[in-house]
Amino acid sequence: MPLLDKKIAIVTGASSGLGRAIALRYAEEGAAVVIADIIEDPIEGGDTTLACIRAAGGRGMFAKTDISSWSDVDALITNTVAEFGRLDVMVNNAAVYTSTNLLGTSPEQWRRVIDVNVTGFFYCCKRAVMQFVEQEPVGETRGRIINISSQHGMVACPGDFPYGVSKGAVVQMTRQIAVDHADELIVCNAIAPGKIITGKPGVANNPDALDYSRRRTPWPRLGEPRDVAGAAVFLASDMASYVTGVNLMVDGGWMAG
Repeated sequence: MPLLDKKIAIVTGASSGLGRAIALRYAEEGAAVVIADIIEDPIEGGDTTLACIRAAGGRGMFAKTDISSWSDVDALITNTVAEFGRLDVMVNNAAVYTSTNLLGTSPEQWRRVIDVNVTGFFYCCKRAVMQFVEQEPVGETRGRIINISSQHGMVACPGDFPYGVSKGAVVQMTRQIAVDHADELIVCNAIAPGKIITGKPGVANNPDALDYSRRRTPWPRLGEPRDVAGAAVFLASDMASYVTGVNLMVDGGWMAG
């Protein structure tokens, strides 16, 4: 039986990159997947995530969503439940960055990163928990939240002050929710990717940054989106019912070094 058979999942930022990989893998494992993003076309090019899911015989829908808007997040979960009957897994992945240090960060840049990466995650977690407590448990849980954090939630993110601060907040948010809502059978974990090669534009994929990451990562290759997707499947599955409040490193040993 597929690991996520009959589960209903939302993945934010699922048109491209890590979110796309998670959504596609969830669909392969039997979940109905709601792709929540501000645009539907993938930055890598090619077919949309929803088209790929449907071509493989899976179920899903696209929901245009700005997670920094409470009304968008409220509508996202309301419409998901109206379409599929419940919500089992909320994956908070959508995020923005500025590649600016403290002095180079404008108030507008700071506000935008915090609005999406912290307040947006807060909105998604809050609205998901509001839904979870209203529905009956399936197995041991009423619902699961998976927050995509970063290794830069534990160590500094060189040259990107707002992003690093925001990811540290996500790690603590995960712990708080896990502890506060365990009695309600709600599981909350985070995944902290190390260096993952995606189609994301900007400094993350310049040659010097990639060379540094290769030298810094003990495992003899850099990460791929499928590595994060595999961890997200585990945390969404019934195998992980006694795992909560964890910030799971998927980093090729970077933080162990």
